[in-house]
Amino acid sequence: MPGLTSLRVKGAVHRWALAVLALGLLAGAARATPILLVEAESGKVLEQQEAGRPWYPASVTKLMTVYVALNAVREGRLSLDTLLTVSPLAASQSPTKMGFAAGTKVTLDNALKMLMVKSANDMAVTIAEGVGGSHADFIQEMNATAARLGMSGTHYENPNGLPDAGQVTTARDLAVLARHLIYDFPEHEALFRIPAIRLGKTVMRNYNRLIDRYPGADGMKTGFICASGFNLVATASRDGKRLIAVILGAPSAVARTEQAALLFEKGFQPAWTIFGSASPTLENIANQRTEPVDMNICNRKRAVAAAENEDENLYSQGPGASSYAVSAAVAAGFSKGEGAALLQTLPPSMPPVRVFVGPANAAPAQQDEALASARGADPDAKPAAAAKPEGQNGKQKTAVITPGGSDPAKPATSTKPASTKPSSAAPKEATTAPKPKPKSQTSSSAPASSPAPAAQAPAADPNVFGPPPTRPGT
Repeated sequence: MPGLTSLRVKGAVHRWALAVLALGLLAGAARATPILLVEAESGKVLEQQEAGRPWYPASVTKLMTVYVALNAVREGRLSLDTLLTVSPLAASQSPTKMGFAAGTKVTLDNALKMLMVKSANDMAVTIAEGVGGSHADFIQEMNATAARLGMSGTHYENPNGLPDAGQVTTARDLAVLARHLIYDFPEHEALFRIPAIRLGKTVMRNYNRLIDRYPGADGMKTGFICASGFNLVATASRDGKRLIAVILGAPSAVARTEQAALLFEKGFQPAWTIFGSASPTLENIANQRTEPVDMNICNRKRAVAAAENEDENLYSQGPGASSYAVSAAVAAGFSKGEGAALLQTLPPSMPPVRVFVGPANAAPAQQDEALASARGADPDAKPAAAAKPEGQNGKQKTAVITPGGSDPAKPATSTKPASTKPSSAAPKEATTAPKPKPKSQTSSSAPASSPAPAAQAPAADPNVFGPPPTRPGT
């Protein structure tokens, strides 16, 4: 097939040319915010910039919330089918959230899916209270876990990433956490690559725009508050190689997506690294002891409120769309369209995954009734908070970082972990041996007892995660 071979060669050359061009773009003086590219298996750093600099994590905080919850399941403290209750504190969280009424019951499995796809702040608090016994105890467990994993530059004050001056992390620590999620809980890998969830008739798309758009993308989580800018922890795999990219402080949702794609494309080139043969590992990166930068991005966005779903507005307008997102990305050192050239519309890796409220073994009619009660309206109505930006209330356009913390349930006893350099970056050495999984536990793909709609063919069951996306070259 000479023609096919020629096309493949041309495609490879094109990708390499983009990667070389991206090297100059990503290293430009305009990009002073943290970036990090790491080989997942070895922990080898392929590229880094300010990776130890303190930063507000925003919703990438939820990766630790998931880690603590999955660890509690492994220890047998609860199962994925355990019902959690939405408390008044959870219901009072700022959008983005599911908007369920206080008293609503939801399984841990469904809460985790809503957390990862919708980035629901109310579900983060629901998980925290249900897993930890109390909000304060869960925060203490988050900080203890961070210390155990060697995340010496990280401190948590809440489980969702809403603005708090004491909630900080670094790109280095986020890559450490991502590696642990990958290798400590491989049975739950599909949780991080769900392209969309369906609640009733409402479909909610994952804010991670690499999924089903960049070949091989398979996780993890986005984040945004005005003080942090647009954050992203992303993973992608190709030819048996898995990479972790961390982007902090991007000027827009579009920019963080395209920058991650450019980083991945470089990292997948044979033996590529800016460090040559002497590539450092994550443990060689020192976390800095400085104050985090307040990006104050919302005050720079003219009349447009910064939001996690900013890229939805851009991409829905098609090529050539004009928006602040594009102009901000160009001003930050990106050539318009360079990263976009690496993105495409791929076949869906799985259908929208069905989520619901109420117990896992309830009949569909009972689930609809529970959803109507949770919303206080028609079960197919959209959640009241669906259109509001993540990390802000309806009218807020500036970050609110309160020195004492903005969380009314912040534990008074939590303190920052001691500055200790981890002895090893290898996840399996940094964690205790997992306890046997309880028989009642099911995979995060869905509770085994969750009934599919009667009229739905088993092959199209949206409760069943599809296989990992096809890796180019495999």
